[in-house]
Amino acid sequence: MIDDAFLRDNQAIIKKLQQIPMLRAMEKQHLQALLEMSEIMEFAPGATILEEGRFDKWIFYLITGKASIVKNGKELAIIRRTGDVFGEMGVIDGSARSASVYAIDQTVCLRTDLSKADALYGENKLAFRYTVFRGFAQNLANRLRMTTEELLRCREMLVKYESQQSSTAANKPAPR
Repeated sequence: MIDDAFLRDNQAIIKKLQQIPMLRAMEKQHLQALLEMSEIMEFAPGATILEEGRFDKWIFYLITGKASIVKNGKELAIIRRTGDVFGEMGVIDGSARSASVYAIDQTVCLRTDLSKADALYGENKLAFRYTVFRGFAQNLANRLRMTTEELLRCREMLVKYESQQSSTAANKPAPR
């Protein structure tokens, strides 16, 4: 873990965060608040970042590296773009982690405890929460869109398979 005091004062980190699409709309003061709720975490290849079934309060923004999302031992996706967010579903609905996440190579993430946003006050609290949750909504909408497209492809494949099975059965000679 990188020292929190380093985080709060490091303008390079803030500039890196401003490149993350979800955080681009945040004002510098809100990015500073985000940093104060966060830690920079480094994970070695193969390290567990999140564990399926666990409860915790963290969301993660990928800074560098790659990570694999795994559910029931099967890889679902690879996270590789700076700013990819993961772990937000459990924070939004308070449920256990729906999947595990493992570092593929040396991976650096911003790990954020959004429960600390409750300590903000007035318009800062509202603006901060709005920006973060709007980013979550955009992220979840993109995932839902991809899932819908995948579902449609699977349905098309199933229809083709059933059609092939029907034509194969129709061409079989009748038993004697």
